[in-house]
Amino acid sequence: MTSTPSTADPDTPERDGSTVVQTTAGAVRGTQLGPHQVAFLGIPYAEAPTGERRFGLPVPHEPWEGVRDTTRYGATPLRDYMTGITLIPEPSYPGDETLTVNVFTPDTTPDAAMPVLVWIHGGGFTSGSPSSPWYETGSFPRDGVVVVSVSYRLGLDGFGVIDGAPGNRAVHDWMLALEWVRDNIAAFGGDPERVTIGGQSAGGTAVLTLLATPRAQPLFARAIAESPGASTGDRAEVAVNTSQVATQLGIAATRDALAAVPERDVFDAQQTVQKNSMTLTKVRQLMNGASSMPWTPVVDGDLIPYTLADAFDRGIGADKPLLIGANATETTALLLDAPGALDLLPPTLALRLAGLGRNVQDYRRLTPGRTRWVLGSAMTDAVFRFTVARALASKMGEVYAYDFRLPSALPHHLTGHCMELPFVWDCLDGENVEASTGKNPPQGVADEMHAAWVRFISTGSAPWSAFDPDGERWGQRYDRTSRAEQVFDRELTLVALDTVSKHPDHRGAATA
Repeated sequence: MTSTPSTADPDTPERDGSTVVQTTAGAVRGTQLGPHQVAFLGIPYAEAPTGERRFGLPVPHEPWEGVRDTTRYGATPLRDYMTGITLIPEPSYPGDETLTVNVFTPDTTPDAAMPVLVWIHGGGFTSGSPSSPWYETGSFPRDGVVVVSVSYRLGLDGFGVIDGAPGNRAVHDWMLALEWVRDNIAAFGGDPERVTIGGQSAGGTAVLTLLATPRAQPLFARAIAESPGASTGDRAEVAVNTSQVATQLGIAATRDALAAVPERDVFDAQQTVQKNSMTLTKVRQLMNGASSMPWTPVVDGDLIPYTLADAFDRGIGADKPLLIGANATETTALLLDAPGALDLLPPTLALRLAGLGRNVQDYRRLTPGRTRWVLGSAMTDAVFRFTVARALASKMGEVYAYDFRLPSALPHHLTGHCMELPFVWDCLDGENVEASTGKNPPQGVADEMHAAWVRFISTGSAPWSAFDPDGERWGQRYDRTSRAEQVFDRELTLVALDTVSKHPDHRGAATA
């Protein structure tokens, strides 16, 4: 599931119409974008992360004089030589000033006080763009929601553990962007007290990370995590990945040494390290909750003092309603072209060879099918669905679960990674949507999902009952016929069995 991001033309003609809004750094000019929204594109929330700032904490942007033109997208951390990992169209824009926000609003009246969705894009923390055409279609502004899409530093620049540099730099980017929203969104018609952070894939991981971050709590009111991976990686493992990149480059893993290397060379070294990282041992680690990404937020004892589970145990984020879910067969497509001999291997043996030693019989009992489908389920579980199950089992406060199982109209009828996004954003006629959904995706599902997301962003509740890990585990199953039902029971059972096998004295964990 790969795509290569396009390089957008910086000389794209300005769209007709303009509106001027005053921010804390200066005035910005936006443009009417379709019938439902005014767009302000590429507003910098931080100084360019270049030179001495490349591996430093983000610095708020200095004020400017006059009116800054924000009718075209700004520079993105995504470059034209980076290969995307999703089916989302993700344009790249050249330039240095890459830490920006895009604002889409139906009303720039300061007292409009509309709910706000701050969207953090996915892409495995090595790719992705805040400027996808799916985000500019106007579906949320049409329904009274202000949208802010955020850029942040990617890969080693954003997440590497570097000697002499502060850690979790990209997380600090998210924090500063949220502070920008707090201080400025009212001028765009948004309500700073009704900010929802949302994201998909790595963006969903970012949302869970912020949900577990004490200093982030005053900056948002609710959260949406779509297909999140494990929320925090192992600092030592990310440090090893950083060291391996430095070795590839023939330098020390220090701030000064890495700052002297062009970003293209750093990216190429990252790609080499990432290709070598997917081993059977890694699969086993994934099944036990490790991060699937070489570059990820880590517990640092400072900005991120706790893992997600520890944070929830302490009640951090307990007052924040959470909407969370995943797709049925997120990664199964990766095995469709495997040799036919794979299916001659007994599924239980295949699971053991893939690294699942613990509770393999329980897993097989709950996961029927041919070997390639069982392994596809194992990878989907390891990377996405177990993360959702763990969050459902441990999150205090209101949690609303969804389980997206709508089959695509593509061969094999999978429900792949990213497939729910054009339904959530109600952009089924958008660019490249057919590559995820096949032809003629059902508009009724988009109507239902988008309305549910608008309701959650507006009120903090979904149209179905909250999930109760100790009682009725209600969630919304989106399928050809959508309905409220008990969801993620299989995954919760497997997670509970895994907890008991690791902590045999804690039999109370096996309540799933």
